[in-house]
Amino acid sequence: MVPSESPPRFRDDLSTIYDFMDEILIRCPKCEALARVVAYPRREVLSPFQSRRLVCADCGHTRDKDSGVYSMPNSQATHMYDPYFYLPLWLQTSTRHGLLWAYNLNHLALIRRYVAAELREDAWTEEGIRMTLVSRLPAWITASGNRAEVLRLIARLETTVEGG
Repeated sequence: MVPSESPPRFRDDLSTIYDFMDEILIRCPKCEALARVVAYPRREVLSPFQSRRLVCADCGHTRDKDSGVYSMPNSQATHMYDPYFYLPLWLQTSTRHGLLWAYNLNHLALIRRYVAAELREDAWTEEGIRMTLVSRLPAWITASGNRAEVLRLIARLETTVEGG
């Protein structure tokens, strides 16, 4: 008798969008190459209000933003931008369903693990409010019928960072 393998399982770790704001991959405003927006100076405890630095390894362009003013993403947007400098995200692609985007590879990996899982366990807060990142994903991303397409798109986005 062949032992049955359990289906891939995902348990919500209560991550929110704020947990992925330590490094945001963007398109450099000078050369269009992959650039990063990082917390500056680095601190033990990251705050979304902390100063940020834009750094492009390709052309050397840098820019600082002292204030912690930022704008959060709009789920109906046709393009996504970083919340500090309002520059286009590197990890985004339009589909016939909507926009798939992520701030960085860790954010994208969380979405991939959730989409790939056949068994998904929700995590409810004590107040019963679902504010975790995966609980707020658009329905088309989480639909099992779109699983193969979404995983293919995620893989394509990942290769743009590895090659860029």
